Parts: sequence; structure tokens; C-alpha cells
Amino acid sequence: MSYPSVLMRRLFLLVVTLCALGTAHANTFIERLLDRRVPGGVAVVDLGNPGQPPRATFQGKPVMVLRDGERWIAVVGIPLDTTRGNQTLQVTGGSTPRIEFDVGTRHYAEQHIKLANQRQVTPNPDDTRRIERELAEQQAAYRTFTPGTPSNVFLDRPVDGRLSSPFGLRRVFNGQPRNPHSGLDFAVPTGTPIKAPAAGRVILVGDYFFNGKTVFVDHGQGLISMFCHLSVIDVKVGDTLARGGVLGKVGATGRATGPHLHWNVSLNDVRVDPSIFIDAYKP
Repeated sequence: MSYPSVLMRRLFLLVVTLCALGTAHANTFIERLLDRRVPGGVAVVDLGNPGQPPRATFQGKPVMVLRDGERWIAVVGIPLDTTRGNQTLQVTGGSTPRIEFDVGTRHYAEQHIKLANQRQVTPNPDDTRRIERELAEQQAAYRTFTPGTPSNVFLDRPVDGRLSSPFGLRRVFNGQPRNPHSGLDFAVPTGTPIKAPAAGRVILVGDYFFNGKTVFVDHGQGLISMFCHLSVIDVKVGDTLARGGVLGKVGATGRATGPHLHWNVSLNDVRVDPSIFIDAYKP
């Protein structure tokens, strides 16, 4: 091979390498942290750079839109029952009214749990009426969508402790299949202080049949944290919390086999894997 040919080949390889590096570094911090396009995950979708912030909806519900460098992005919660394939984001005020993104697959294990209280597996009629009332309250809280930019989408762990039951476990109580695990559990002792993973406003507190003592915190634009099985609640509806502010203490109230914190994270009224937001996600 002649010297010019060798030189041209090396230049070509250098250009390819630089292009590849440029593409790799084009991903922002938010994308690297949050973009996990699987059932129960999050899709970070490029909305381009219109002059005004676009609005986006997914499955009829508003989604978070943030400024990220030179562009706008949508941060979309993907339901746990989503099948593999294309999903569509509806956009208003952008360069295109529809943006498609792909969702892959993720395996979730099965967990068998033995409960001594059979009523928490098969509630009686009075329990069922209570559960329905409480579920409506909590669903309304999850649908909260407050305008404005959240203080952060990189969240702190609400407690320091071992992660026990992960998100998405297909749970079987006393041999009966029930809904998958909608949050992340931390195995910590009763009385451990629970800290707000980001700044927010308390939008719901209650003592529920399944969840026990519970607090909902709105971080903005449909990003909601829920903490349950508490022993003590230290806040009330309307309180504002700084990042790290204490909202209560760990307990074992409601349907719990022992003291732990159950933490939900919701985006666009979709429960997603909290481990994504604390950089602890494992495919």
C-alpha cells in the first residue's frame, strides 16, 4: 500500500473515531441517568429546539418537558404492562406533532410472601369499600401535574440502607397472585428518619389499609414520590420540603411483614423504577 493510501486510511479512521466520540458525548447527563426504555422505565425523548417550550402527552396524560442544553426533552414514564415495540408521544408546539420511540423488554422476578393476616390478602366487604375510597384518593394524588421545572430529576436515597425488594417483582401473597411491586424497598429499622429525595410539596397524607401511614410529595411536572408503611408522619398537606427535609419515620404499618420503607416514584401517573433516579438501575 502506498504512503498516500496509508495516510488517507488513517485519516478516515480518525474521522470515524471522532464522530463516534462526538455521538457518545452528545448524550446529556439526564439521558445517561434516566433513559431506560423498558416497561417500568423512562424514555428521554428529544423534542428539538422550538422558541417556546413544547407540550407533550403520552397515552392522554401530560409528561414532563425540560430544557436540556440546546433543546427541549420529554421525560416519559413507561407503564409496567407496556409491550415491546413503538410508542407514540403527542407533541404540541414542536416541529412534529408525533414522535415515536421504541420500548424494549425487561424480566421481572417473582416473589412469594406469607402473610399472617389473611384479610390483607382477601379483604372483607368493609375492607374493600375502604380500599376503594383510599385508592381513589391516592390515584388523584398521582395525577397531580404542577407546572414549572422540578428542582432536580437526580434524586437522593430517602434513607441509607440496603435495597431489599426491587421494583416490578411479580408478587404472590399466600399463594395468590397480586399486583407487581410498584416501588423500591429499603430494609431499615423502625424510627429511621425519611428524607425528601428532592424539594417538593406535600400533597397527601393518610393511614391506609395496604400502605399504612403514607406521604405523597409533588416534585413538579408529574414527578411524584410516595412513601408508605411509616411509623410516624412529621408533615401535613401543603408543607414544602427542601431536599433532605425529614417527612416521617420508617415503620411497618399497613400490609408489611416487617419494618422497611417502600418508596414509589411516579411520572405522568405511571409508577416507574425508583432505582433509575438514584443511579442504582440494574437491567
